[in-house]
Amino acid sequence: MSDARHGVIVDRRPSGGGPTGAAGAYVVQDEEDGHHYFFDYTQIVTEGFRTIRTGERVRFHPAADSPGRAEFVIRLDQPDPAEYYG
Repeated sequence: MSDARHGVIVDRRPSGGGPTGAAGAYVVQDEEDGHHYFFDYTQIVTEGFRTIRTGERVRFHPAADSPGRAEFVIRLDQPDPAEYYG
């Protein structure tokens, strides 16, 4: 897939989904052209808990069949474990 883009998470909007009603949609701003793309946690490629914080950098692919949507989102900034276990 040669259409990989890089961006920054600029917003998280609660959508009321998920088991606790707190799942949300994320917004990533493309670093190259400034376009905004939306995605939910199911598009985050990781093991374990799928979440991203506002301000984190990601790599993603624009969805071919749904303009304005991102898919295959990979976190580039990993959190410092001391923030969670310090």
